[in-house]
Amino acid sequence: MSLRSYAALSRYIACLSERLARRHFKSNLLHSVRIAWPSLVIFTFATAAHAQGTMDFSGATTLMQTFKTFAMYAGAVICLGGLIFAGIRMMSGRFQDAIPGLFGALFGAGVLGWGAGWIGSLTGQQM
Repeated sequence: MSLRSYAALSRYIACLSERLARRHFKSNLLHSVRIAWPSLVIFTFATAAHAQGTMDFSGATTLMQTFKTFAMYAGAVICLGGLIFAGIRMMSGRFQDAIPGLFGALFGAGVLGWGAGWIGSLTGQQM
């Protein structure tokens, strides 16, 4: 065998093996991806589910404290407004017209007590 034919045969074998290796690599890569993608999806969701335990809810507690304070002030204003309305009606001698004002005061007291208590119970705060 001459040196030229040996070099040509060597080059042919190298090109053939490279072509076969490239095709084999692509098929192996596609096969690996096809097998691994369900696991990758599960790991992604498992990581997100694990991260939920580390979320900080201190902002939600502060927001609920703001709502509780608003309920207390709103209840006090409704109660005071109902009492003033009923008082003015009673002083003018119209006792029958004062009854809605007294129910307004009762409603304001309910908002003041039960509303703030319910909002506080959502965040575990003591009243």
